[in-house]
Amino acid sequence: MEIDQMTLASRLKKARIAARFTQEQAGKALELPRTAIVQAESGNRAVSTLELAKLAQLYGQPIASFFAETSGPEEDLLVALFRAAQVEGQDLPWHSEVSRYLGICRAGVELEHLLDRPPHIGPPSYDLTQPRSVMEAVEQGNTVAEHERRRLSLGPNPIADMSDLITSQNIWASGADFPDNISGMFLNHSSIGLFILVNFGHPRARKRFSYAHEYAHALLDRHDSAIVSRHDNRRNLPEIRANAFAAAFLLPHSGVWAFLNARSKAGPSLIEQTVYDPAAEQNAEEVRGSRRAAPRSQVLTYEDIAALAHHFGVSYQAALFRLKSLSIVNDGEFAELRDKEHFGKQFLDLLQVLVDLEGHDNRKPDREIVSQVLHLALEAFRQEEISKGKLRDLSKLLNFPAVDLVMLAEAA
Repeated sequence: MEIDQMTLASRLKKARIAARFTQEQAGKALELPRTAIVQAESGNRAVSTLELAKLAQLYGQPIASFFAETSGPEEDLLVALFRAAQVEGQDLPWHSEVSRYLGICRAGVELEHLLDRPPHIGPPSYDLTQPRSVMEAVEQGNTVAEHERRRLSLGPNPIADMSDLITSQNIWASGADFPDNISGMFLNHSSIGLFILVNFGHPRARKRFSYAHEYAHALLDRHDSAIVSRHDNRRNLPEIRANAFAAAFLLPHSGVWAFLNARSKAGPSLIEQTVYDPAAEQNAEEVRGSRRAAPRSQVLTYEDIAALAHHFGVSYQAALFRLKSLSIVNDGEFAELRDKEHFGKQFLDLLQVLVDLEGHDNRKPDREIVSQVLHLALEAFRQEEISKGKLRDLSKLLNFPAVDLVMLAEAA
């Protein structure tokens, strides 16, 4: 849609203010002086397509939002959440808990502003078209997962802690007490930035997958204010795409093959090597060697699947499905290995590591987000940006004894 320069200027200014950036910070991001942003937001300077793309990424919204036909008031986040959960008008048991978390996020944003910290704009947004088929959804999820692993320099290695990775990308993260049919939520609002919640009651491997799943929504579905990942919407294409992303992100193609190669598994039964000889180029002679693997040595067993699952911190089923999606196991092998899942779990239990996947976390469910805001509060007090009275108010929100928080702040 064509819009006039004054309308675009107004929307650029509103987007910057909503994202809590100063004109100087926006100028630095574009490698321009502050006056260039001032002129652009007053309609006195044209903005190039490249500059618009950079500003859209900086402000955490799609570039199309600058050209939308309407730019009405932003929907209340709890209203959007209830709509996404398809329970309008009901009082949900997790409503008060989510409200508390939103309050913690807003307190964190306020502290960041006092400390002149960059706001929580999150990682880059991948503005792909909505998938039209299951295959397209899977391909998009796989592609974005590979891009993200490269962007984050993760290589083929397992991800040590998904919640830590998410918070490092300027996304608020926390566990929460949800009913079993809800695995997680993704929230996006100008008042808090990006926020991911996962079901704290689920086993550790399931929670890791849920964190990766909701991270996909943060990368691919940022146009939505609230997304609730429920059991009954798992067949929706955006949910399938997020699941494909999570599997590829947690179990990268190169990492899976490196693991199997180290165990001398899933390779060809006949290994051939041809040696280049520059002196033989004229008559096309070859030096070739071959070796046949021992019978059944390349066959994957339940032990291999269980070990792969533990190595990458996912469930036995997640590891097995990933091998099938990579065409490492065929339908018959998949069915046989799926039937032997209980043996894989017994194997891990014998090594006393099954708890790493199926155990439940006994730490505070809100430890991630509380630790983020606690750091900001201590730093703000040290820099004399907040008072003891403000610390006491924060202690109620963070569920800490006020005397302990004040003591820590005074010792900083």
